Parts: sequence; C-alpha cells; structure tokens
Amino acid sequence: MEYFIIIIAAIFVNNIVLAQFLGICPFLGVSNKVSTSLGMGAAVTFVMALASLAAYLLQYEVLVPLKIEYMQTIVFILVIATLVQMVEIILKKVSPALYQALGVFLPLITTNCAVLGVAILLVQKEYNLGQSVVFSTATAIGFTLALVLFAGIRERLDMEDVPKSMKGVPIALVSAGILAMAFMGFSGLV
Repeated sequence: MEYFIIIIAAIFVNNIVLAQFLGICPFLGVSNKVSTSLGMGAAVTFVMALASLAAYLLQYEVLVPLKIEYMQTIVFILVIATLVQMVEIILKKVSPALYQALGVFLPLITTNCAVLGVAILLVQKEYNLGQSVVFSTATAIGFTLALVLFAGIRERLDMEDVPKSMKGVPIALVSAGILAMAFMGFSGLV
C-alpha cells in the first residue's frame, strides 16, 4: 500500500510540473505536439529512473560514508549529464526524427530542475532504494502525463478560433494555469 500511495502522490497530487512547478522549460517548449511530448516524457522517465538509482547509491555508499554530503548537487548533476548523453546517443541512432524534434530540449534535460529536484527529494524524504525508484518513475510518468495533456490542449487550441491577442504563448500559459488548477483537485486524495 505504501508504494501505491507514493505512485498516486507523485503522478497526481504532487505532480512535478503542475503542483511543484519544476520542469517548466520542457513543459512549455516541447508541448506543441503529442508525439514529441511522448518522446520527451520517455527520455525524462529513463533519465529520472536511472538518476534516482545512481543518486541513491552514490548518496548512501559514497557521500555519506566519506562525510561529503555537501557535494550532493554537483555529483547528481554529473550523473544526470552522463545519462542524458547516453539518451542522446541512443535517440540519434534509434529515432533520428524524434532526436530532431526534441532539438535543444534534449540536452536541456541535464539542467531540467525536475530531474535534479527528484534526486534531491529522494534523499530528503529518506526513501529506501525501492521507494526511490518507484517515486522517481512515478514522478516521471506524472511529468509525461502533464506534457501530453498540455500538448493535446495546445494541438486542439491551434484548430480553434482564438482571439488574435491570445494566440500562441498567451493562451498556452492560460491553459497551463487551468491544467494546474485541475490537478489541485487531486490534493485531497493523499
């Protein structure tokens, strides 16, 4: 039951984008098409799951025993950067179209505060290894859900008759705010 609560809380209640407002850059930048959003979500899920595993092991097997916990942020960023480079290489080989569509936002996963934020949250919440992996994967799924929902809304808005002054970024930001408020309805669940 504990893992189920972690999953529901990470995806819906404390959604990293819509409730904690981390990872806004790719949320706004890659959410023009649902297919691109799914690709970015998959890349972030892969990086976040592996980063949490590595962050947990580094924190409790290296940093704490050596009493250098103050190096946590730097070490976590190096781990995330390495994983993003792996994803970039794999995507370039496997799916060149998705690699092109993600463009500059793929390397920006390295500086995506959501990925680093989750790695640090795992340590702060004192999760064990299993909880850490479940939390980070569920958080990444919540990130993907927010990205895909927002991309769907933006695709739909492109087909609608929106006033000229609201076209583009203004209506996107209003829609993002409404989506965030909709997710606030889940806060009574956990």
